[in-house]
Amino acid sequence: MYRTCFIILGVFTFTWSVGIWFGPCLASGDISRPPKLIRTDFITGLSSPWDLAFLPDEAMLFTEKCRGLSVRWPDGKVGRLFGTKGSAVVASDLFCEGQSGMLGVAIDPEFAKNRAVFVYMASNLGKKPRANRVVRLTVDAGYTTVANRTDIVTDIPFKESRNAWGGPGTHSGGRIRFGPEGFLYITTGDNHDGALPQDLKRLGGKVLRVDRDGKPAPGINMLRNADPRIFTYGHRNVQGIDFHPETGQPFIAEHGPGHSDEVTPLRAGGNGGWDPKPEAGVKCADNYCGYVSNRADGRPTSMTDMEKFPDAMRPIFSYSDSEGLSPCTFVTHSRWGSWKDRLLIGFLAGQRIDVLKVSPGGVRASVTTADLPAVRYRGLVQGPNGYLYVITDADRIWQVVPN
Repeated sequence: MYRTCFIILGVFTFTWSVGIWFGPCLASGDISRPPKLIRTDFITGLSSPWDLAFLPDEAMLFTEKCRGLSVRWPDGKVGRLFGTKGSAVVASDLFCEGQSGMLGVAIDPEFAKNRAVFVYMASNLGKKPRANRVVRLTVDAGYTTVANRTDIVTDIPFKESRNAWGGPGTHSGGRIRFGPEGFLYITTGDNHDGALPQDLKRLGGKVLRVDRDGKPAPGINMLRNADPRIFTYGHRNVQGIDFHPETGQPFIAEHGPGHSDEVTPLRAGGNGGWDPKPEAGVKCADNYCGYVSNRADGRPTSMTDMEKFPDAMRPIFSYSDSEGLSPCTFVTHSRWGSWKDRLLIGFLAGQRIDVLKVSPGGVRASVTTADLPAVRYRGLVQGPNGYLYVITDADRIWQVVPN
């Protein structure tokens, strides 16, 4: 079944809904013969799993929002490494509130040499205001414990208090991934703070790019008078990021405010166009207009405001409503057949995975929906065997084999 959505190529927009096609850019037969997907449970009995990453020998690290970091050994056994009570190393500063806790995990590209892994976590280590942090750890040879904790980014904003739009811990972002050039990308959220996404001195509502020590990646500071760790800004709540298999360009999946879930290719120094603070003469509760209008004319606040920011990064794919777009991953293994090099995006409220054909210049030809059950999709990762590993928002991780 096709969903109501938009393809954006240059300045032209084409729309389709429920299998009715409009626009010459949609090539017939482009999504023919999709792979048959065979799904099995890989891990069950989890508590709010959030992200996963594979180690070189196919052991797998995964996070649970309110428990922490764990490992699944290749023989199927599971052990807790870093987090709350019951972990090999207890992180007494980790807390779980709202959408925040232990979120993203990433493996150092030089893991074989340094055994370094990274996690994104909510921390009260600095007392108040609490913050989101990125922490580097080293894992022992048997994956039984971690050591050498180093907090490489300590000042990612955390929503401390309830306001008119939601409780503490909302809109923290939290996905972390190493890019093909070896730097770590970190996605953050706007905390329901109207001024935060366009504030170049604070790290919320941004995509950051740093080295393994948390220092700004060299050669990418395209913004004057900005924190040099900021790669792009003007974001709402990015929870998906991956890199085009041909160009290495980062693509993000971003959750909209009741409209406009977006897929956007990033460029260094780019503005995502999200600015939920009220304009002159407009009042919004707690100075956050994300769900209403920041404009005097009453139009809904735009996810990518091209009128205010004509040079903003353009989304290449946008849905007319928001269905909770969260993770994304390119599937690059040859076993995916006609879906090879396509971008898979997962929805929470929408409870599905869509498959986009992405060229270096944008979305080309089509979107289809994977034949998988309706659940809240929290994480998508291609494993070293080419299979897809799917985190459901409830209690399990699936292995999905394309046949």
